[in-house]
Amino acid sequence: MKQEQNVSSLQQQTKALRSAIRSAQHTGPTSGLATGAMQGNVVILPAEWANEFLLYCQKNPVSCPLIGVSEVGNFTLPELGDDIDMRYDVPEYFVYRDGVKVDACADIADLWQDDFVAFILGCSFSFENALTQAGLTPRNIEENSNVSMYESSIPTVPAGRFFGNTVVTMRPYLPKDAIRAIQITTRFPKAHGAPLHFGNPKDIGIEDLSQPDFGEAVQVKEKEVPIFWACGVTPQVAIRNAKPPICITHAPGKMLVTDVLDTDLAVL
Repeated sequence: MKQEQNVSSLQQQTKALRSAIRSAQHTGPTSGLATGAMQGNVVILPAEWANEFLLYCQKNPVSCPLIGVSEVGNFTLPELGDDIDMRYDVPEYFVYRDGVKVDACADIADLWQDDFVAFILGCSFSFENALTQAGLTPRNIEENSNVSMYESSIPTVPAGRFFGNTVVTMRPYLPKDAIRAIQITTRFPKAHGAPLHFGNPKDIGIEDLSQPDFGEAVQVKEKEVPIFWACGVTPQVAIRNAKPPICITHAPGKMLVTDVLDTDLAVL
C-alpha cells in the first residue's frame, strides 16, 4: 500500500511539473526534479527520416536508449504518461533545419506536422536519484546547475545519413566513490548505464573540463576523478551531420519528464 501511495505521489509530481512546463512557469533544466521518474531526451523527425534514425538508435543503444516512439503524426505518448503532449511538455525545444539550429522555443504547436515521429531516449538524470540515495549526490545537483556535457572523440556507429561522435556527461567523484557510482549506474541501461570512460578527459578528446559544449561547468575538487557517461544529446551531433529538412529536439538538460519509474527500467 505504501509503495502504491509513493507511486501515486510521484505521478502527481510529474503531472504538476509537466503542467508548469506547459504553461512556461518552468523553463529551466529538469535535473533533480520529480526524482524517481524516468526523464527522456527528445528527437522529432519527419516519417521519411524515422526509420534511419530508429536504426541509428538500435546500433547505438548506450548513447540512444529508446524508451518510447510515437505513432506518425501523434503528439501523445500514453505509454510514458497519459497526459503527455509533445508539442508543449519540454521546457525548451531546439529547431534544426538542414542540420543547423535555427531557433529555440517554449512550444512547437505551430511547427507540428502530420508526418512527425517523436523518439524518446533514456537520460542519465534518471540514475541521479539512485546515486543521491546512495549518498553520491551528483555535483550538478549540489550546485543547482545543468550537467556538464562534452562532444567526445568516441565515434558512434553510423546508420544511413546519421553519424557523429558521442556526447558525454561528466560527474566527478573521489576514486572510492567512483567505483560505487559505476556499480549503481550499470543497473540502468535505459539511462545510458555504465560510464564510457573515467580519468584523463584528453583520452576521449576533451581538452578543458571548464568549457563544456553543452550545459554548465561544475567544480572538480582535489583528488576527484571525472567520470563520463554517454548522453542523449549525441543525436543532436548526428542530426547536424545528417541534415534533415527539419528536426526538433529538447534543449540539453531540459528533458521530457515521464510517469515511468526509473526503477521499472533498472536491472536488479
